[in-house]
Amino acid sequence: MKVATWNVNGIRARHEQFPQWVSSEKPDVICLQEIKAKLEQIPQSCSIEGYTCYWHGAGGYSGVGLHIRSGFAANVAFQHPDFDHETRIVEAQIEDTVFTSVYVPNGGKDFDAKIAFLHSLIGYAAGLRARGLNLVLCGDMNIARGDMDVHPKERKPRAIGQLPEERELLERLLGEGGLTDVGRMLHPDDDGYFSWWPPWRNMRERNIGWRLDYVLASEALAKRAVSCPSQREVGTSDHAPVVATFA
Repeated sequence: MKVATWNVNGIRARHEQFPQWVSSEKPDVICLQEIKAKLEQIPQSCSIEGYTCYWHGAGGYSGVGLHIRSGFAANVAFQHPDFDHETRIVEAQIEDTVFTSVYVPNGGKDFDAKIAFLHSLIGYAAGLRARGLNLVLCGDMNIARGDMDVHPKERKPRAIGQLPEERELLERLLGEGGLTDVGRMLHPDDDGYFSWWPPWRNMRERNIGWRLDYVLASEALAKRAVSCPSQREVGTSDHAPVVATFA
């Protein structure tokens, strides 16, 4: 099973790169964030043949997508938790596993809204766990989990995305949701494992970045994970795709 997440920073700007990447990677599940488009604005080339494609956007801000390969599951139903107020989250249940694409608020304009969203996300994950369901939660969390997840040149203790309060909530999400950070599990000592780079001064080429994009999986599923690279060489979004493969 291959599950991919990518903050495309505008699907219309990535209308050629996205299908090319899908053709190359062939993920079973694709979680997208920041599509920045209404349904009628999605380029035709991005509705990929062989996938059930679901788009959830309201225009030039936010928006998520969830694509399920037809051979992986048929007749998929997509839903939104009740705390989805800005087209930020979509889920699909396949047998006993829920796959969720999420775009956590940045918090720069409304930090309280980010904190409220994270509290709701913790309750959501804990609720699925209590029902005996597995969860694969993918997306842009807009939090660097620890200092290792930020290049030394970018470490700023008072920067949103690095605040102790945010990191504590991310740890609660993992703990109460029974989730494992697949990327860090497989790259425990890699201090250059980033997924977002400031779009200036060749930061991406120099790998001066942050890790903001995650594949979080229920513990039983995480034990089957064999790879989870951040594909820094892919695309022109300021984020890289992160692709987890499970045996």
